[in-house]
Parts: sequence; structure tokens; C-alpha cells
Amino acid sequence: MVTENRGGESPIPSNLKDVLNSLQLQALQQIERFGWKLKFVRRPLFQEVIPVISNPDETLFAVLENDGEIKMEPGEILRSSDLEKTLVSMR
Repeated sequence: MVTENRGGESPIPSNLKDVLNSLQLQALQQIERFGWKLKFVRRPLFQEVIPVISNPDETLFAVLENDGEIKMEPGEILRSSDLEKTLVSMR
């Protein structure tokens, strides 16, 4: 079983304009046209937030970089427990 570390915070903050920069918001709007969506935002202490996006059937996950680029191989940034938490919370 995966334990929850968010402390009651939503996986997607309600204040996206305060969390994502303009390039990330622009990129998010563009990829949403293709069914991709913001899945969750990692908020590591003392570091930049890490927005994680997923394809429509949630078989692919990627990181939305600060410059609006999409990093399709986020292995070194995401822990497998991040994705496990997401899948558990979807049930």
C-alpha cells in the first residue's frame, strides 16, 4: 500500500497560474488539444515544481519542463512511487 505524503493537498493545485510559468501554461494548453492532461504536480522542498502530464489512456507520463518542452523520459525526476500514488488515488 502506498502512503500519502501530500498532507491533504490536491495532486493538481487550484492556483496553476501561480505554480506554472507562462511557457508551461502555454504548452499545457497546446497538448490538452490532443487529450494530454496535467496529472499531478510534484512539489519537492526547496526546488522547482515538477508538472507531470499523461496521455489520454494514461499509458505515458512526461514532465513539462520550465521552458515548455516535454520530457518523455522523466525517470530520473519521477519516482515509481509518484506514479503508484496517482494510480491508487484514481481507484
